[in-house]
Amino acid sequence: MTKQKHFYLLRGLIREKGHWGHFLTELKSIFPDALITAIDIPGAGEYYTTPSPLSIKGMVEHMRQDYLKARKENENSHLIAISLGGMISVEWMKNYPQDFEQATLINTSFGGISPLFHRLMPSALAFLLKVPTLKGRAKESRILKLVSNHADVFDETLDMWEEIQKRNPVSLKNTLRQLTAGARFTVGEFKPTIPIQILGSVKDRMVSIECSRAIAKKWSLKMEEHPSGGHDLTVDDPKWVATKIKEFTV
Repeated sequence: MTKQKHFYLLRGLIREKGHWGHFLTELKSIFPDALITAIDIPGAGEYYTTPSPLSIKGMVEHMRQDYLKARKENENSHLIAISLGGMISVEWMKNYPQDFEQATLINTSFGGISPLFHRLMPSALAFLLKVPTLKGRAKESRILKLVSNHADVFDETLDMWEEIQKRNPVSLKNTLRQLTAGARFTVGEFKPTIPIQILGSVKDRMVSIECSRAIAKKWSLKMEEHPSGGHDLTVDDPKWVATKIKEFTV
């Protein structure tokens, strides 16, 4: 019996399942028979009132409960994770290696193999320092200006993100807790035993592409590089990401 494909999606810092936007449509168009389950990080999305754990491992333990509820018998599980979600995915694979059969990591970074100034570039940090002083549309606009390079998607994406922020506002406390967990995370000597795909944006202005290159080198993986997209590559070019995942799963 052929196993049904089941994608599990993990977002990044202070982002939630709603931020996947058009990528879900593109993924579904390429994999029409697949199941897609997006899981929120505690402190964001449906869990925006929940204190975000101060460790990546704590995030995994919380999020895995949603995974277990969604898990089907005889499925082919594929983890897709971006940014902070990539750190969560590695800790997840380390502690529960039986949960996933493949993974795609997008614009992520690990302590221990990349310096802090690559994991959050100084220019990005300076840009983000103003974010806590902003609210609503102004806050989301500033974040989007950092993580997206494609002007043609800006207005529609900003409208979407503003509605998400109104519905599930992430607190400053949870923002800082997620930043702390990410900064503390190190990959150590762990090496995954399942096929891993690395996708990176050459012009990512938040996290240097050297972080993705370092992961690919450490684990001897093939890496695909997008020439113009920003940190949120699933916003800038969702079709490219979905297509690369299709190529990887064949």
